[in-house]
Amino acid sequence: MIESLFPLGIAHYLAGGLLIGAGVSLLFVTTGLIGGISTVFSSTWSYLSRRPFFQQERLVGSRGWRLVYAAGLIAGALAFVLAGGPAFVTEVPWWQLALGGFLVGFGARLSNGCTSGHGICGLGSLQVPSLLAVLTFLVTAMISARFVLAIGGA
Repeated sequence: MIESLFPLGIAHYLAGGLLIGAGVSLLFVTTGLIGGISTVFSSTWSYLSRRPFFQQERLVGSRGWRLVYAAGLIAGALAFVLAGGPAFVTEVPWWQLALGGFLVGFGARLSNGCTSGHGICGLGSLQVPSLLAVLTFLVTAMISARFVLAIGGA
């Protein structure tokens, strides 16, 4: 059963999960900061947009370390590819990627956080709102996957 779901094995998923968990744990233990990615996105927009939402002190005051955090994510992915890991390739058209990114960003704003913030940090600190958000993310993903299959998608 596992082989049919994960034909390349689960070791790299386990290693990735452990590294992400260790990273956000280290960030929280050493600084008390929560490493959710949707806030990185919003704090970066605080450089470009003067809208009141993006000019909140919690976003403007934290954008420096959040940019370093995002750069670390990008550098880690680059190091993985340079070390011989497979590069990400997709056959999904650019407009579908853009639409998906917009919908995910909208959902992250609507739920006041993303899967990394709620799923890793929020659940790790036993926050009930994060549990509800993660359950909503999962149910929405299952419904979306079924819908895409029903209309002939892969």
